[in-house]
Amino acid sequence: MGIYDREYYRKETPSYLGSFIERGRMCKYLIGINVVLFVLQMVTLPDEPDFVVREIRGQLVQIPSEGPVTDSLRLDADLVCHGQVWRVLTYAFLHLPTKQSLPMHIIFNMLFLWWFGSDVEDLYGPKEFVAIYLTAAVLGGIVFTLAWRFLPHQGLTCIGASGAVMTVLVLCAIHYPTRIIYLFLFLPVPIWLFVLFEIAQDSFGFLTGHAGGTAVSVHLAGAAFAFVYYQRHWRLMTLWAALRGWQRQLFRPKLRVYRDEPRQPVPVAAPPSGDVDEQLEAKLDAVLEKVARYGKQSLTDSEKQILMRASEIYKRKRT
Repeated sequence: MGIYDREYYRKETPSYLGSFIERGRMCKYLIGINVVLFVLQMVTLPDEPDFVVREIRGQLVQIPSEGPVTDSLRLDADLVCHGQVWRVLTYAFLHLPTKQSLPMHIIFNMLFLWWFGSDVEDLYGPKEFVAIYLTAAVLGGIVFTLAWRFLPHQGLTCIGASGAVMTVLVLCAIHYPTRIIYLFLFLPVPIWLFVLFEIAQDSFGFLTGHAGGTAVSVHLAGAAFAFVYYQRHWRLMTLWAALRGWQRQLFRPKLRVYRDEPRQPVPVAAPPSGDVDEQLEAKLDAVLEKVARYGKQSLTDSEKQILMRASEIYKRKRT
């Protein structure tokens, strides 16, 4: 029997379809959520352009309305500052709805998420990958809001997963710097060079204010987070577990120290009088029987005390 005929050596390599099904489970979930929300965006997109007028920083501003789904979930820096904090995450699951052309915004973001996210998920595991993705999205939303708050040329609203996808792309480039990707499906470029070009382009747009409507602050936040995450060897799930343990200890009831107090002597209760009388009568009967047989001079001192005690009790009863 050859080695290849042995039972433990017959494991077959997974097929291409099998590897596609098994890999990138969380990537596929994230893509599915994005697609479902995009369909809802398209269904609720108004047929005619509509605007909402709001007062922002003392001025009346016309904000395009893109339907209830997009309007309620997109990143609006002014509304975030007024308490609608969920928008720093939900914007990352929305994309530009359009009925006039192909939805290239969601197509490219989801392709990049699948191409590079599946490798990152294999490296870090499903739970850690989701934690990385969501954290990158939230950090991007916070940075966008802060940039709008303090920089004059920053836009007010933002949608798209490109900030979180940028984190995934940079992590993939750090781990596989020599990998070749094909721009426009035919131009071979090392992934590190492509990432470097994207960061430089976004940095130029952020510093000059000529970003062409792209939320470059979100992209830069995602790239910076990926770099720091890798350099510091963070593991978000480990940090989360440590944070929860610290929280449990913080809110745990305080232990109280009890000191032993000097013990007081416990009084011994006297036996019931009925039991005493019965015992005394039994002893008295034995003593009287001895006196009848051998005379009073045969009694011991303890037996004499029993007689005296019995006589005292009978005297009390008579009085």
